[in-house]
Amino acid sequence: MTAERVTAHFWFDPACPWAWMTSRWMLEVEKVRPVDVRWHVMSLAVLNEDKIDQVPEEYREYLRTDAWGPVRVCIAAAKEFGEEVLGRLYTEIGIRFHLQEQPRTRETVEAALAAAGLPARLAEAYGSDAHDEDLRLSHKEGIEKVGQDVGTPIIAVPGADGAEVAFFGPVVTPAPKGEAAARLWDGTLLVAGTPGFYEIKRTRTVGPVFD
Repeated sequence: MTAERVTAHFWFDPACPWAWMTSRWMLEVEKVRPVDVRWHVMSLAVLNEDKIDQVPEEYREYLRTDAWGPVRVCIAAAKEFGEEVLGRLYTEIGIRFHLQEQPRTRETVEAALAAAGLPARLAEAYGSDAHDEDLRLSHKEGIEKVGQDVGTPIIAVPGADGAEVAFFGPVVTPAPKGEAAARLWDGTLLVAGTPGFYEIKRTRTVGPVFD
């Protein structure tokens, strides 16, 4: 393993519990490997715009309404204060959405902004399309690295030869810690960096385990 530090770019939609699990794993990876995570926003609402009629009806309504609010607020925060604020804002939103199971509403996002030390006025973006162009650009930057048939999260990192390696996932629960997190990172880079490698998958038998 190399000791040279690398930057891992991570695209997330705060609504996704599986992306949340992967993000907590990446925080562990930062502790055990020379990796710095940079956070970026993608959007499940944008991803599913052209196939909205193909998703379950209850999910369809969510994508048309509340799925936009949190990512809009994240983009507004990044635009005003820089992407370096996204890590702590994502953490505060994720705690409320996934650990505390609070309603996925503007009020919950406002509480997350306060906990992240960000101004409450950013919540005005929740119901506004003022930052949607920036949201779409951020989403496009991530999704074009892996293709349209995946979701969140997307990770992009320099491979062994220096060329960028990008992939969806990994989907894992609970989030590995310590050396287990390091082994998963090493293995993920190994398979993702193999020319012509595309997919390993099996049916999920448990939901996200938040520990």
